[in-house]
Amino acid sequence: MSLAIVAIGAKSTSGYRGSMSSIAVCPSCGTKNRVPVASSGRPQCASCHQPLPWLVEAGDADLDAALNTDHLVLIDLWAPWCGPCTMVAPVLQRLSVRYAGKVKVVKVNVDHNPRSSARFDAQSIPTLVMTRHGAVVDRIVGAQGEAALVARIEPLLVTR
Repeated sequence: MSLAIVAIGAKSTSGYRGSMSSIAVCPSCGTKNRVPVASSGRPQCASCHQPLPWLVEAGDADLDAALNTDHLVLIDLWAPWCGPCTMVAPVLQRLSVRYAGKVKVVKVNVDHNPRSSARFDAQSIPTLVMTRHGAVVDRIVGAQGEAALVARIEPLLVTR
């Protein structure tokens, strides 16, 4: 099942600000649900209560709130003009479905969010940074296939 992500919130010249959420389609029952950028728990479907894919967009203003979770967070530092970034995007969508309730994917557009880009030293994109409790636990520079990303994520899930 495909995953629909739609950002909802006020937009400024530096990216999104204010209370942001996305719309995710539940892989189990097809119900559309709002998924918050920041939450201390994990999103679940309002209808069937199954874990939802947690793929959101964040920026300089709300990145700290987005990273404030007990779950593994995969940060995608990307730009819309970057060919390899557009190749990785559908892989990250599939991974957000595969690891629903376990991994949060946070997309950060480096063109609109220079502080976040500098914070994670994104000198080349895509840069994928995995964090737990705000600490970097892995970093991948360049486009990777799904199998390679799964191989990097799996060990981080068991060391929870």
